[in-house]
Amino acid sequence: MALLAREAESERIMPFSPLLLAATFALCSSSPRVTCVVDGDTFWLDGEKIRIADINTPETHQPGCADEKAQGDKATVRLIALLNAGRFELLAGRRDRDRYGRLLRVVSRGGQSLGDVLVSEGLAEPWTGRRGNWCPSQLTRR
Repeated sequence: MALLAREAESERIMPFSPLLLAATFALCSSSPRVTCVVDGDTFWLDGEKIRIADINTPETHQPGCADEKAQGDKATVRLIALLNAGRFELLAGRRDRDRYGRLLRVVSRGGQSLGDVLVSEGLAEPWTGRRGNWCPSQLTRR
């Protein structure tokens, strides 16, 4: 995991590395998960689970409704395409990991966040600290 862990002497988490990363991604299946996409905002790279820090996408594993599942599936397919489109960088932010132990990273290519691409295509929302409601017919937020 040398590519996945770099910290400055000041203990401030820094971008992964100046190197651009590349891998071939597919939809995750059963274990072991090494390099694959779980859903529209989570993927595995070299055995490390990564949560895209700047977005939230509809759930595919426990969706609140059929619309959420359909949108989540679209976001997942699009993330696979974006990750497979070429080299990318993983940039760290204020927090290194979330409460589930996933690395929190912004994925970028050529200075543009791939999360922003998903948001612009209507497949994600900017991360606000909580999941949004992808089921318009339901009045309550999750």
